[in-house]
Amino acid sequence: MSKEIRVPALGESVTEATIGKWFKKEGDAVKVDEPLVELETDKVTVEVPSPVSGKLEKINAAPGMTIAVGALLGSIAEGVAGASAPAPAKAAAPAASPTPAPVAAKPADATLSPAVRKAVVENNLNPADIPGTGKDGRITKGDVLATLEKPATPTAPVSMPAAAASTGTEERVKMSRLRQTIARRLKDAQNTAAMLTTFNEVDMSAVMALRNQYKDVFEKKHGVKLGFMSFFVKAAIQALRDVPAVNAEIDGEDIVYKNYYNIGVAVGTDKGLVVPVLQDAENLSFAGIEKTIAAYGKKARDGQIQIADMQGGTFTITNGGIYGSLMSTPILNAPQSGILGMHAIKERPIAVNGQVVIRPMMYLALSYDHRIVDGKEAVTFLVRIKEGLEDPQRAILDL
Repeated sequence: MSKEIRVPALGESVTEATIGKWFKKEGDAVKVDEPLVELETDKVTVEVPSPVSGKLEKINAAPGMTIAVGALLGSIAEGVAGASAPAPAKAAAPAASPTPAPVAAKPADATLSPAVRKAVVENNLNPADIPGTGKDGRITKGDVLATLEKPATPTAPVSMPAAAASTGTEERVKMSRLRQTIARRLKDAQNTAAMLTTFNEVDMSAVMALRNQYKDVFEKKHGVKLGFMSFFVKAAIQALRDVPAVNAEIDGEDIVYKNYYNIGVAVGTDKGLVVPVLQDAENLSFAGIEKTIAAYGKKARDGQIQIADMQGGTFTITNGGIYGSLMSTPILNAPQSGILGMHAIKERPIAVNGQVVIRPMMYLALSYDHRIVDGKEAVTFLVRIKEGLEDPQRAILDL
């Protein structure tokens, strides 16, 4: 009995997906809940598991196809064993007088693909001199490049040309739906918001000392490492309370002030940036923040992040410092009006009470929508972040 595989519901406002890749081919055995195919939407990448055990009977949607929610992906022959490895072929008896296999004729110029013909003409090559490895002996772009890479054997001294043609290769890859959406949203944010960035710097000595003092007992008690992000989330929440415009958004001719704090934490994956949200972060403890971030990080790396995980954010924090960034201007995560950029911690000489000392310093960047956040408010917000980090006990005492 055949069991249909269809595109599942992918979340609110998502109506279609693009086939990324199939993990199985027709005839392969599959187990229940084993991943069959990867779907790319404009928000996340999801894997569709097998609903039953059996054999992948038919694939109806090839990689690259865009199909609607509910569309047929393929079918499984339930309970049927998949294809096994083919038995070794019996050795054929030698023929009395073997006849050489016919050699495919070299294709004429008219049979070359446009890309191959262009490469042949631009490099002044003779198609008859290029061994074809394609179907029926056709010449591929790779054959042309291989010919160009072969060293020439001149019969007479040859002078060096003024400018040699490049033999470098290039690869054209279609953007994933997630990457297309990232590109569109970032450009829309630039085109829509009156975006401006202000900077400050913070002495991380107090946070680092507190973290070093309690990190072992914290991990032993809560089962998760004490990172820097929980300190930044706590400091950001206090700053958002003091400067509510940074936690607001524009809706038509209205400004919507949010009296809750859903903090998005940008997570980099091999398929692009995703921003899962700490819902009602003001109610989370340091351990709760670290556990939630760790769980989101694992889901993102495993490709299991859900659309619901990334909805409802009111403010975003992004950490370019983990990649070594010293300073940057983050782009708003629309429709939010603010995003905080963390950066690398570097020891630098600074003046403290008239004395030059070496301290672990971090540059902070706040990109904000100047339509709703004034310069004074933006600067005040960063000062509040700085105060909360340089005196982390303030977060404990809710100051």
